[in-house]
Amino acid sequence: MPLVTTKEMFEKSMKEGFAIGAFNVNNMELIQGIVDAAAENNSPVILQASSSAIKYARINYLMKMVQAAVEEYPNLPIAIHLDHGPDFETCKMCVDAGFTSVMFDGSKYDFEENVRLTKEVVDYAHSHGVVVEAELGKLAGIEDDVNVASSDAMYTDPEQAEEFVKRTGVDSLAIAIGTSHGAYKFKGEAKLRFDILKQVKDRIPNTPIVLHGASTVIPELVEMCNQYGGNIPGAKGVPDEILHEASISGVSKINVDTDLRLALTGGIRKVFVEDPSAFDPRKYLTPARELVKQTVSHKMRDVFGSANKA
Repeated sequence: MPLVTTKEMFEKSMKEGFAIGAFNVNNMELIQGIVDAAAENNSPVILQASSSAIKYARINYLMKMVQAAVEEYPNLPIAIHLDHGPDFETCKMCVDAGFTSVMFDGSKYDFEENVRLTKEVVDYAHSHGVVVEAELGKLAGIEDDVNVASSDAMYTDPEQAEEFVKRTGVDSLAIAIGTSHGAYKFKGEAKLRFDILKQVKDRIPNTPIVLHGASTVIPELVEMCNQYGGNIPGAKGVPDEILHEASISGVSKINVDTDLRLALTGGIRKVFVEDPSAFDPRKYLTPARELVKQTVSHKMRDVFGSANKA
């Protein structure tokens, strides 16, 4: 099948109570590891790229690699999504390039401006058969082009969420319930506001809900990076059991970025330490790609519940 939008994926996820992983990509090994895991687990999958990832990989290269994944696994539902689109121009570029889903992130603006700018993106994307995700509320942390201080973070207001969806016609909504971007999400005990999630779902039951900043920051991967020369002290993410609860409580899409970076980096570091003479990229990228695949498989099978849902 060709690239798909997230519409049917999300309809099934809401009906059957599971989440779909949205995995950030910027090179071939990440794409291969992710889609290999999706095929092995018979899971729908969302590949997504931020504007900085697009600048790095270049949009034509990125789309050709995604298309190669579609050709390799023609029966697998694969969507390509713009993550944290900063402006209309970036969203338009991705729609025109063949993305099936785009996110406009207007969370840095006040409510009325966020509505106005999101509606502009929705109108253009819908006219081209592309779905739109938006964000309401502010997540703390740093990731790619997103940088929000803890003091500026704010939870999503359920009443505003209902008004926002009605006025913009957005297809899915990213909400803030306590997750944060980057590898350092919590100083104390990890906790999400499931009460806010329930209130939002009660008000907009037919709108798919998205969690950003939801990498587990898998301790074993952090330990591997540090064991083989890294320096990532105190990294802490959202525990798998909390993400699993979110996936059965109405969240349709959960973003994963940091865990894949840790897997890729840990795999590469391990080869370089164990074999200092290694210089062939195939030698150090092959095991790193396998570690990405294992990480994604774990998420699909044990956390999100999307295995055998394709």
